[in-house]
Amino acid sequence: MAIGAGLAARGEFSASCRTEMAAQCGEVVTLQLGPFSNCVGAHWWNLQDSLMSLQSRDGRETAQLCSDVTYRHGETLSGRDTYTPRLIAVDRKGGVASLPVLGFLYEERETKCATPAWTGNLSTHQEEPPETGPLQAELSVGEGEKLRGGDGVAAGGEGLVGAPGATRRDLHHERRGNVWSDFLQTNLHPKSLCVVSQYSHGGGTEGPEAFGQGEALFREAAYGEELEDRLHFFTEECDYLQGFHIVCDLHSGFSGGGAKVAELLHDEYPGRGILSWGTYPVPPADRDLHKDMYQLLNCIMGIVHLSNHSSLFCPLTLNSSLGRRPGPPVALTHLLYDAESQYHSSAVLALTLDTLTAPYRTAPSRLSMVQLADALNFSGRKVMTAASSLPFPLESSSSLADAFQSYVGTPPWTCLSGCGGPQVSGGSTCFSQSVVLRGVREAQHIRPLPRGTRPPSALHTCGTSDEILQRYLQTVSPGAVSLASVLQPPCTLGPTFPQFFSPHVTREGFTAETPLSPPTAVDSIPALAALQASRALGPMLLGLSKEVREIDVRRGQSFLNAGVEEGQLQEALEELRDLAQCYSPAQDSEGDSD
Repeated sequence: MAIGAGLAARGEFSASCRTEMAAQCGEVVTLQLGPFSNCVGAHWWNLQDSLMSLQSRDGRETAQLCSDVTYRHGETLSGRDTYTPRLIAVDRKGGVASLPVLGFLYEERETKCATPAWTGNLSTHQEEPPETGPLQAELSVGEGEKLRGGDGVAAGGEGLVGAPGATRRDLHHERRGNVWSDFLQTNLHPKSLCVVSQYSHGGGTEGPEAFGQGEALFREAAYGEELEDRLHFFTEECDYLQGFHIVCDLHSGFSGGGAKVAELLHDEYPGRGILSWGTYPVPPADRDLHKDMYQLLNCIMGIVHLSNHSSLFCPLTLNSSLGRRPGPPVALTHLLYDAESQYHSSAVLALTLDTLTAPYRTAPSRLSMVQLADALNFSGRKVMTAASSLPFPLESSSSLADAFQSYVGTPPWTCLSGCGGPQVSGGSTCFSQSVVLRGVREAQHIRPLPRGTRPPSALHTCGTSDEILQRYLQTVSPGAVSLASVLQPPCTLGPTFPQFFSPHVTREGFTAETPLSPPTAVDSIPALAALQASRALGPMLLGLSKEVREIDVRRGQSFLNAGVEEGQLQEALEELRDLAQCYSPAQDSEGDSD
């Protein structure tokens, strides 16, 4: 069941700003495929929902991010205004727990109580409802707060957890969210949820296990036609469709489903942007070697096919590597997260995704999704890496120039795309990048120096925060194409976001030299994230190709029997090696001449 924030003022905010914003922002449709991608998506929608709560209180001062890009206005059969994600979420049976396929917003009492037209004998089959998740139980106080019509309704959401003025609770069950719907804070449109009935969560038919199974899923008329119907529903109401987000599990058969969806969008919506994100959870300690091989093959097939049909493709993972030996999870300075908890790991990736996608979700729009992709993707470099600093290390008494000056040698961000190991040395570490800084108070952008004081660095001579970030990127990435974006709104954390921050992080997300005693709940954080055509991708992609050559593919005969022929796998490996060459130093001169 969805946990709604129930913003009573949201409808007022959206109505007052929509006319101006809609003319400036193009719409984006999001598709999520697979359990872990939906975990990332649930946190991402919650972050957007929490920011809208802030905007409803503060008005246009923080309205840089336009929610109309990813959300849609609608109306129930009873005439209630709704505001729901422009989303299609695909998951296995049982993966959505107590969240009904048609959602809560559009449930009509008359429909539920209607007398069936059939006059013959009726047989009733009753199934026990799924248990309420611990996060839902913690956040719901009494039956009156079950939120069966709260979030997403433009009015009438009084008294719901997460509404303006509500206090943040201490969640004691942060690791025990069973599925993503346990912590989803936003209600969905009936067209959003697509359940794959032949596979089940936690049952004997978990899957799809292989790339070919996921690909075949959308070749079936039942799912292929249903997907196209839902796409038409969301796209035909758009005034200006920017493009699509595809967030899919890279390690499972859903990578094949994502590849098939990307191919469909590429053919049916030419000229629109397609940004694909391959999510990959941290595996449990007791890994299955057979499953590891499947995940490696799924990953390789997914990278090749998703990048072929997307404007950009980026893996998102806390693993050090995408191979069979993922290594230790990445260490994040100010986060004390449980790597094996998908509730925790997906939250980190969602914060990164929310920040990386901000440039084409602003009002007025700085650039479109297509323009962003064109600026980053040249010389065949469609695969990107994601890196982030969560929170951005800034003390409340420091200026932005002070903070960046501390990281002139090594950027403060950490790669979250499985490119572990030492950084490529010599010159820039990337060919192109889009870097977003958000949530730094305006008073901290520029700190005037006393008269006669010599600036400590070139960064302190800049006149604006945009100039500071651009100058910093020129310093750490000389020769790279760098797009810099500085946004006012922070990452606003709602009641379902895990409190996994170190004691050195304040309530507003600033860092402190000494640990806070007692530690405080964190309500928002400044964030820095980079989407890069990184040089590290060359060795990483070649490493994946080498791993496959070292294993006996015949041991994965069932993988091949699931729809991928051995010739197709060999072709994908060749494409992977060609892709890796695009990130070699030899490509520098070619890239500069483009």
